[in-house]
Amino acid sequence: MILDSLGIGQLPDAYKFKDLGCNTLGHIAETVNLSLPNLVKMGIANLTFLKGLEPVSKPLSFYGKMAELSEGKDTTVGHWELMGIYTKTPFKTYPNGFEEELIAKLEEKTKRKVIGNKVASGTQIIEELGKEHIATGNIIVYTSADSVLQIAAHEDVIQLKELYRICEIARELTFNPKHLVARVIARPFKGKPGSFVRTENRRDFSIEPPYHTVLDYLYAKGINVVSIGKVADIYANRGIHKSFITKCNNDGIAKLLHILSEEKEGLIFINLVDFDTKYGHRRDVLGYAKALEEFDKQLPEILELLNKDDLFIITADHGNDPTFHGTDHTREYVPLLVFRKGVYGKNLGVFPTFSCVGATIAANFKVKMPAIGFSFLEKLV
Repeated sequence: MILDSLGIGQLPDAYKFKDLGCNTLGHIAETVNLSLPNLVKMGIANLTFLKGLEPVSKPLSFYGKMAELSEGKDTTVGHWELMGIYTKTPFKTYPNGFEEELIAKLEEKTKRKVIGNKVASGTQIIEELGKEHIATGNIIVYTSADSVLQIAAHEDVIQLKELYRICEIARELTFNPKHLVARVIARPFKGKPGSFVRTENRRDFSIEPPYHTVLDYLYAKGINVVSIGKVADIYANRGIHKSFITKCNNDGIAKLLHILSEEKEGLIFINLVDFDTKYGHRRDVLGYAKALEEFDKQLPEILELLNKDDLFIITADHGNDPTFHGTDHTREYVPLLVFRKGVYGKNLGVFPTFSCVGATIAANFKVKMPAIGFSFLEKLV
């Protein structure tokens, strides 16, 4: 389970990313009187200092933290590393917008003009350009500090089927190394000027991992892999048997509970994205805190459905400190909580790469190990 963007403090190289002093969970706890009784029982407060939250002597989970080895701090890099991919060269970003050549080709192939073409917050740019988009049918193109090309369109102006087709065209164009982006993202919205809201019909169109991930090894061996949320999109649907799109965190949890009651073996890989998209990027500390507290209340129901031979891993893919400057992700350690029913946990220490999660999954299912990382499976006793 990925609690998207829940970092727990700056990495040693945070200065290279202009992220000195970041701490997503720590700063939320400093700002808001957090109540996370179930996460505390699992050991979240044993990991790092959290104002108002006390460590426990007998945590229900094994606990540790992981450093990101790859060069980057975005969704794709983080998820790929979790399953064994070391990204040595950061993905290309576009702080000044995309080249005129790319925009011209996109306009030619989609038969729609482009407006925007700059770094922007998704909610701000639809307020800025939404009225013009409705009047003209022009598509809103924007990017961020990540390697993404995002296309926003009102669902009453451009139907989802066409928006996805436009994104597929953009994806094809941005496979070109000259214009390469890690993800093209469809960002549909609804409403009227002054009250636009993004809908749950987002879709990510990712580049494929450069080599096999642990998911590919599981798939090849016939081990069931179920994706909940945007996970399948991030791996370009490779190594995935079944995929479930989610509308929000609560929808993701509801789907997880249903799948846990149905599936008897295999890997369930879920991303809860609201922490990042709704609160981290928007620098909404209170919203982030409330989302964490809501998730905490749902934890017992998840744990109750687990069997004694199940392994439940909670972690994150990067940070996104809502108290920090800008609207970008932050370069942080991520938490590691590993739950086994009926077994008290202990400190696992600090791992040098997210890929130790993938290596542990590989060791558990006896498939090929990833190129980086090592298993902590033998420590879970």
